Amino acid sequence: MSNSTAGVANGHAVPPSHPAPDIFNASSVAEIKATLSHLHHQEASVTARLDALVASQKDFSRELGRLDLLRAHLGSQTSTTRAISHGMLADAATTADRISSAVRRLDLEQSRVKATLEVVEQVSELKACVLGVAGSMGAPQDWETAASYLNRASKIPPEVAQGAFAAEMVPTAEVPDPPNVTLDNAAESLCGLFLREFDKAVKENNGARITRFFKLFPLIGRSEVGLDVYGRYVCQGVAARARSNLNAGTGASPNKDGFFYANALTKLFEHIAQIIDGHGGLVERHYGPRKMNRVIERLQLEADVQGGIILDTWSDERHVDRKLTDTKSYAFTFLVQSFLPPQRSGTPRSNSPAVRDAAAADDEGVDMKEIDGLLNEMAVMLGRWSLYCRFLAETCNPPQENDDQKFALPQFLRESTLARKINDRLAAPFNTMTTFFFRRSVEKAFQLDEQPSGLTLSPQRPLKSEPPHITSAVDDIMYIVNKVLQQSLATSQISVVTSVVPTLSRVLGSDFIGMTQRKMRDECYPRAAVQGAQPPEQLVISFLVLINNLDVAVDYVRRILQNHTEPKKSIGPDGQLEETDPLRSLFPVPEEARLATQTLQSLSASFESKVTDLLADGIQVVFNNVIKHRLRPILSDAFRDIEYQPREDTDPTRTIYHDYDSDDPDYMADGTVPDDDDPTSRAELVRPRFAAAWTELLLPLSRILTASAFDRLLTVTIAYLSRLLEKRLWSYHGRVNALGATRLERDVSGVVSAAVDVGGTQAAPGRYRHREAFTRCLQMVLVMGMDEDEWEDVLRGGETAEVVDKLSREERMRVRGMVRRV
Repeated sequence: MSNSTAGVANGHAVPPSHPAPDIFNASSVAEIKATLSHLHHQEASVTARLDALVASQKDFSRELGRLDLLRAHLGSQTSTTRAISHGMLADAATTADRISSAVRRLDLEQSRVKATLEVVEQVSELKACVLGVAGSMGAPQDWETAASYLNRASKIPPEVAQGAFAAEMVPTAEVPDPPNVTLDNAAESLCGLFLREFDKAVKENNGARITRFFKLFPLIGRSEVGLDVYGRYVCQGVAARARSNLNAGTGASPNKDGFFYANALTKLFEHIAQIIDGHGGLVERHYGPRKMNRVIERLQLEADVQGGIILDTWSDERHVDRKLTDTKSYAFTFLVQSFLPPQRSGTPRSNSPAVRDAAAADDEGVDMKEIDGLLNEMAVMLGRWSLYCRFLAETCNPPQENDDQKFALPQFLRESTLARKINDRLAAPFNTMTTFFFRRSVEKAFQLDEQPSGLTLSPQRPLKSEPPHITSAVDDIMYIVNKVLQQSLATSQISVVTSVVPTLSRVLGSDFIGMTQRKMRDECYPRAAVQGAQPPEQLVISFLVLINNLDVAVDYVRRILQNHTEPKKSIGPDGQLEETDPLRSLFPVPEEARLATQTLQSLSASFESKVTDLLADGIQVVFNNVIKHRLRPILSDAFRDIEYQPREDTDPTRTIYHDYDSDDPDYMADGTVPDDDDPTSRAELVRPRFAAAWTELLLPLSRILTASAFDRLLTVTIAYLSRLLEKRLWSYHGRVNALGATRLERDVSGVVSAAVDVGGTQAAPGRYRHREAFTRCLQMVLVMGMDEDEWEDVLRGGETAEVVDKLSREERMRVRGMVRRV
């Protein structure tokens, strides 16, 4: 038997093994024996499986016997059940079916009776209504009762009112027509009557009669007619009030100066809002929920007309189109001339009479006061329109928890002619004129720019002006930035904000920063006449003031935007502390508030990034041209004639330094000659020398620069000084002994302390931060003066090694080898 046959015989799928050797192909005795052995194994396996099957046959037979016994019992039970079903339950089932059928027939008959009674009652009600309508409209002329009968009849199903039974039973000799004809004729008659009475009450301005007949329209099934006539009525009042407001200024001045048209538009919106708020309850009560929306749509049509008249009149009398043309064609001569190359092709400079005359000519074409007044008036109009839209959205939309849906504008408002006119006549001109106004203000600020007076680099002379020392242009421009931002945000129009704010950013970057950069490059660049000398004092002062301009401008912009974006805390009516988000109050839709915040933050980030780059360049110029060439002499003079190989067999208080020329007044920081008998005075020479020269160099600059700008300059200066000091320390290789290393460490610490102190003016805020620049120098002198056990701990990488972590292993070894040890 083969392997596959054996696997199948066992009931299992046996994977094929190696092919069995074929005895007929055997070529040797060994192959025959191997084949026979394989066959014996197969035979044994098959035999074992067959034995197992035979052994299990007894269990199968026993289980089959039990099944046969159970089947016999089940058969007897089945026979018994069938007998009970046919003998005992058949009659009961028949009886139950007969009873249930009778019940169903009874229910059907009962439902038919109820339906018939209901129809009879409805027809009876219909007949009563028909007779009541006819009777009320007769001699009594009781319109309210007639309307109430019609309202009752409208609640009867149409299939009953128009059915054959009603047509047969309802007509009488007095009212022979079918009921639906009678009711329709009555409704039409009453509708015409109510319209006439309503119009008569409107002409008489009788509010009580207006309300009386307005309430009757929904009772006769003419709600649309009632809402339309009511809308026409309130629109007449809106039109009359709007014309009265617009004509109120006829006798004042022909141009209606100030905010006349803004107030007229505001009164129009307020009047409509009062009508909606005051009449909405009446409409909702008698006509149903959300029915006021139809009146609001009718009111909006009137608002389109009256608001359009106001805007057109305002545009004509203010000559908006002409002013738009003038602003678009304005040449910005001063700014353009200021950015041209200096005096190459005869182009006048920015402060030349030619440029001033050209700017004056431009001023004659555009009156900035008129533009400012127009912008103020447009901002008020746009703000009122935003409030009006928000009110209509809250009124027309069903109650929503989501502010996005709650303040979504209704379609009739989005597509209204007034909305388009607001965008064309107000929003677009506002964006254009704001761009001109801001850029012209920047130009004017630079034209009238004034330098701070009384600035000097001499520490002995007091400064006459108060810090920060900036030109007048910065205050003027930042005032306009705040004004334009506040004006734009007050419109509550996200389209205005996303248009104006990027324009501010662009003008600040191109004109304010560009003009400052041009002045720093062409007018105030601190260049010395002779290499190695100091630049002229006035140039240095002017350059420092321009750096202050940039630094203060960044702070101004940051504070302005924080004032408009950061939540404000106040005490509420209940005495509790409340926090309000100014942007969220202006833009209640979360997505618009988020976009407004993002736009303002983008302005701040963009402006700060550009200013930071220019500020860094300006600081680098001051360092390179005013400070850098003086640092090496200051450091060299501080360590002049100082040696660090004192003889240890002498008095340490007398041999810290070798003998110097006692006539040199530079020994002491205050310029006095040190006392040879005072060991303390001879022990401190490096720090006093360095501190005096360092203060003389930086104190004049720190008096003029803002704290932030000077800190930037100090950072650059100290970084370079630390490199110079490190080079000097490396130059002491082999010139320092163990005692001198301790004294060198003290002198270096003194230099570091004096460097971060700057005469005590900048010590507190940045002392430790600036000390980090000298970390390598301090660690070098620390390694020089270490005891042997400390040095061994450093070599082992112990805790002491962390104290000198800025030095590599090779540098530590090199520094340690600089000291000559006996």
